[in-house]
Amino acid sequence: MQPIAIYIHVPFCATRCGYCDFNTYTATELGDSVARATFHRVLIDEIVLAARSVGARPVTSVFIGGGTPTLLGARALNEILSAVRDEFDLVDDAEVTTEANPDSVDEAMLAELRSGGFTRISLGMQSAAPHVLAVLDRTHTPGRSVAMARAARSEGFAHVNVDLIYATPGEEVDDLRHSLDLVLEADVDHVSAYSLIVEEGTPLARRVRQGELPMPDDDVAASRYELIDEVLVRAGFDWYEVSNWARPGGECQHNMAYWTSADWWGIGPGAHSHLAGKRWWNHKHPRTYAESLASGLRPEAGHELLSAEDQRTERVMLAMRMRTGLPRTEAADDVSERLCLEGLIDPSGLANGSLILTRTGRLLADSVVRDILT
Repeated sequence: MQPIAIYIHVPFCATRCGYCDFNTYTATELGDSVARATFHRVLIDEIVLAARSVGARPVTSVFIGGGTPTLLGARALNEILSAVRDEFDLVDDAEVTTEANPDSVDEAMLAELRSGGFTRISLGMQSAAPHVLAVLDRTHTPGRSVAMARAARSEGFAHVNVDLIYATPGEEVDDLRHSLDLVLEADVDHVSAYSLIVEEGTPLARRVRQGELPMPDDDVAASRYELIDEVLVRAGFDWYEVSNWARPGGECQHNMAYWTSADWWGIGPGAHSHLAGKRWWNHKHPRTYAESLASGLRPEAGHELLSAEDQRTERVMLAMRMRTGLPRTEAADDVSERLCLEGLIDPSGLANGSLILTRTGRLLADSVVRDILT
């Protein structure tokens, strides 16, 4: 039977970062309506319901994200993973990831998570520059990310990722260089790097609108991306998705399921799922989500069936973001050749039947996709 991936969303954060528009909540925002200490049991209730629909399909990856999953504590996260193991056919070599803020874990928690079966951890480093962390409203100290990455390796995690955000207002090129230097010292095998996006409705957007901070500059972001790619490739990493680099064997298998349009089931408030061309999503607010499960109902808030055209659009969009690229047959010959002449598509890949973005092409990936789909 076709394998499936499982995503589990933990909607809690200690504080809200000014740039974030994810479905997350602080204790103050939720009040007494949702108990963080017992919320893992609510997630387990949905795991049990989901297993009835999925059946015996093997589960090859589990990713617990958020929010800050480690705010639940290692015992609760291990109970969630045990429920997945009890209810699903979790394969022996499954990739099991949790996200974490550097200040939400310590050596003891890492050891407990590792003994519970977690194999991978993703740490939200964002930057090593204190003034950049301040703009992003991050609460950890610059050195904490490196310390926890090293500790995760020491405790036996097979894979360690750090997230970076670049082109933050006030960030200098030397700030990014220093962050990359620390990343390379931390013995990680995976780096995700994202250009800062000002999302409407966030405190960051309000600060930009009021003139307190400048809007991130696209040209600066492009040059920062090129620097990240140069430094990481020189250190033995390679890009395998536009915003992700890994050492050989360090690719995130769970995210690969998304990018290859495989099947996955999303557990938790606001989580999205995809099975055989059908996509659905859960109630977004944790209270509404929990009330549905308490009533014995699936917490589905809506769904959609993807048309053949929708599926092709997603297939092209996702494939073009990946190092493996898109089969040449998916695009008109004149479009492929023009993109190659413009330096956006790798000529050797094209000769071998694949459309693969050059570094410049990665900076203009959305435009390339539009050209292919037009």
